[in-house]
Amino acid sequence: MKKLKERWGIQSNFQLVIIFIVFAITGSLSAYLAKPVLTFLGLHRGAFPEHFFGGFFYYSLRILLIFPIYQVLLVVIGTLFGQNKFFWSFEKKMLSRLGLGFLFQ
Repeated sequence: MKKLKERWGIQSNFQLVIIFIVFAITGSLSAYLAKPVLTFLGLHRGAFPEHFFGGFFYYSLRILLIFPIYQVLLVVIGTLFGQNKFFWSFEKKMLSRLGLGFLFQ
């Protein structure tokens, strides 16, 4: 825990617990919200064929949709929990490593 706190630049165990809670809520909520968003777009599971490739395309779309939902929710939920500074810098670092750093210049 000490190494993680030093790496992330946080001081207290309470702050570390809050950060873990935010990661847990964000991951679960982004996976949960992907299905209704796809349904809203008219891409529900029944719109794809029943064979293997239909399921493969549906779940591939769902996983691809989870990523942007997760990015937005991470900052929003982190801000609600009072950790905006940490999650905003975490977000910028993560997106720059993915080659999307130009979004923040």
